[in-house]
Amino acid sequence: MKENNRKCFKMGLRDGLPISLGYFAVSFTLGIAAQGAGLTAIQATFASLMINASAGEFVGFTLIASSAGYLEIAIMELIANARYLLMSCALSQKLPANTPLIQKLIIGFDVTDEIFGISIAVSGKLNPFYTIGAIVVSMPGWASGTFLGVILGNALPARIVSALSVGLFGMFIAVIIPPAKKQKIIAGIIVVSFLLSYIINTLKIFDFISSGVKIILLTVVISAVAAILFPVKEDSDNEA
Repeated sequence: MKENNRKCFKMGLRDGLPISLGYFAVSFTLGIAAQGAGLTAIQATFASLMINASAGEFVGFTLIASSAGYLEIAIMELIANARYLLMSCALSQKLPANTPLIQKLIIGFDVTDEIFGISIAVSGKLNPFYTIGAIVVSMPGWASGTFLGVILGNALPARIVSALSVGLFGMFIAVIIPPAKKQKIIAGIIVVSFLLSYIINTLKIFDFISSGVKIILLTVVISAVAAILFPVKEDSDNEA
């Protein structure tokens, strides 16, 4: 058991390394936003370690810059990061039933889009040490990028900062392409997700809905429809 845990942890470190590098690049822009809000490098780094979410942090830094109240910041953070509740619920179904609470709490604390993507893609049940390994290597990348963004961000040319911000898109593509190649159903669902996301973000009638709520609604609706139309049957290999 311990040997398997070590193996899964190392696999998580390996798969989390590209995510860490992408986080390092993208969080530069968050560091610049934090500096504009009046935060020091230490304060911004601590915020990244506690939140580790680009949308959530950017919303927080923007509200701090506009002198928003604590309650307003708390509500907006809840809306911006609510999708992680769905991801945590999905991962909880993939973990073995005997997973210790402390391991569940560690994973729940740092569920991000990319870590969720590589974790949910694991065949069969998810060994928690795989996700923990990805978290261990990715969090420092996010925090250190924010730190350097505060210190050096304004010294970099605007084009370089803009180029760094697209790094996560490449990681998203790397996460979804392999399973899409293996299963046409997944490929179709991805295409439908792209189209509906484009439509709901383009039509003016949906402007009253925040981007975070749009993501949640699309996630719930698309995943529910896909689960009903294309249910996944668990076999003996997927048990612990």
